Amino acid sequence: MKKALVAYFSASGTTAKLAAAVAAAAEGELFEIRPLVPYSAADLKWTNPLARCNREKIGKKTIPLAASVENWTDYDTVFLGFPIWYYGAPNVIESFAKNYDWNGKTVVLFATSGGSNIGKTAEKLLAFLNGCNAVADARVFGAETSNDALSLWAKRFCQE
Repeated sequence: MKKALVAYFSASGTTAKLAAAVAAAAEGELFEIRPLVPYSAADLKWTNPLARCNREKIGKKTIPLAASVENWTDYDTVFLGFPIWYYGAPNVIESFAKNYDWNGKTVVLFATSGGSNIGKTAEKLLAFLNGCNAVADARVFGAETSNDALSLWAKRFCQE
């Protein structure tokens, strides 16, 4: 079996819950992507045009991260999870992606959303996935997605 990492950013806990289920299915290790300065509830209030999440997205800001993945080269498959913000990945995901060499990695994206689909998120992220030629899959899952469904999906990417 390939060695898997499940790296995720979760604003409200929904993505964290799914990431834990993906990690269990893939027999992978979990890594929470956290900004150096944590988001407050006010920072995440997307209906406020002056909220931090909006300023970061519109300003295309790089977000300093709180930690990095140890033993990055040990992983063959990287599941990258996040909520959809403005029809794409939050800037914190782009900042995470920029920090690593993705050559030889199978990259699998999973996202959560209250109503958006995955759209062109994979294509947009490729610009930040240094050395990655393609994303193996990119899906949006609802909070109600069963662990069985996540397990069937995740295991496809961890077979030898």
